[in-house]
Amino acid sequence: MKTLALTFFAVSSLQAAGPLDTFIAAEHPSLIQLYEHLHANPELSFQEEKTSARMAQELRALGFEVTEKVGGLGVVGVLKNGPGRTVLVRTDLDGLPVREIGSVPYVSKATAKDDTGKEVPVMHACGHDMHMTCWVGAARALAATKDQWKGTLVFIAQPAEERGMGALAMIEDDLFKRFPKPDVCLALHCDAGLPTGSVGFTRGPATASTDTVDILIKGIGGHGAMPNTTKDPIVLASQIVMAFQTIDSRELHPVEPVVVTVGKFNGGTKHNIIPDKVELGLTVRTTSPETRAQVLEAIKRICRGHALSAGLPENLMPEVKLTGPGTPSLFNDSELTARVSQVWADAFGKASVIERKATMAGEDFSRYTMTPEKIPVFLAWIGTVAPEKIEKAQKTGEALPSLHSPFYRPESAPSITFGVKAMTLAVMNELNR
Repeated sequence: MKTLALTFFAVSSLQAAGPLDTFIAAEHPSLIQLYEHLHANPELSFQEEKTSARMAQELRALGFEVTEKVGGLGVVGVLKNGPGRTVLVRTDLDGLPVREIGSVPYVSKATAKDDTGKEVPVMHACGHDMHMTCWVGAARALAATKDQWKGTLVFIAQPAEERGMGALAMIEDDLFKRFPKPDVCLALHCDAGLPTGSVGFTRGPATASTDTVDILIKGIGGHGAMPNTTKDPIVLASQIVMAFQTIDSRELHPVEPVVVTVGKFNGGTKHNIIPDKVELGLTVRTTSPETRAQVLEAIKRICRGHALSAGLPENLMPEVKLTGPGTPSLFNDSELTARVSQVWADAFGKASVIERKATMAGEDFSRYTMTPEKIPVFLAWIGTVAPEKIEKAQKTGEALPSLHSPFYRPESAPSITFGVKAMTLAVMNELNR
């Protein structure tokens, strides 16, 4: 590990004089290699064995005291450097069941078996490979500048963010009891719409709560030429899907943000057979507990109401089930957000620090502030798109690949440089308060 010689103690001096930039430039080739390795070898949620082991290896090499298998495959690294504040930095580990489309040498060709035993492609379509790389880079920079800060670093690598269950698993494994309790928690996330060299932030409510809903629509099957002898679950399910869209448009306040998306509609085996069941899979996004309860109740009511109107008996009413604990809304602490965004504005210029609207995406980073300790959290979004691509999209109207797209891939070199510097400055500022 290289030693970074610094002759000053304030974060403002660090960002002005340039030694951090020099250090990141020296580490950049190995960080690129790490990123490409992680990108080419993604693992599904709760299967991140090799990824978890690699993150533990990276921290041990820096002198962190490392504990593995926290909450399953979570990693916790602690680096103590005298008395002072404690800062937690989180990265997520898991990929998604998406087949990557691209021609770069490190394109993912990985496959894995999902929970049902089905072989699926795997890709880091949400940028978790970039999150890990910036996390490792920041850990290296902070370990090399121990003469510039006092306190304790807690670097955690969290499994299963994509399923909204990894943070809860680590917390329930006594994360805040077994390890130093942080004063603040920080995380970065890729943004598929911001240019490289920029960072987005949101004050207060930043992401939505998410729920996964499975619905079994029942019917009475039969011959496709004799629909009068059946109760067609495909027609019924289609009516129910359309009715779901009236929850937001007709039952809630017009400015209340809600998303009800049906991402799975499975039913039938042959053209001329009316099946006896249809499976629906929903994602539900809301921003308040009251709205969440109202939307979930409306989904149950609509399913039952349409089934009754179709003449189905009580024993064939739809089954509506919530899958997993869901992900609560993320609220960025106002004071922490203001402090860190100001540090970045000083380092990168005000034009590079962009206040953005909340997103209806979910993030289980929210869990770390929902314990009795009420620890302040702040998640920010780093730009990962080449500015010329954004300019072209604006001129042509062509849509940029979104997160979870098979085409999404961050501009690795500038994203790593910016992300490592941004997180290092944020952590050091919080430690030196």
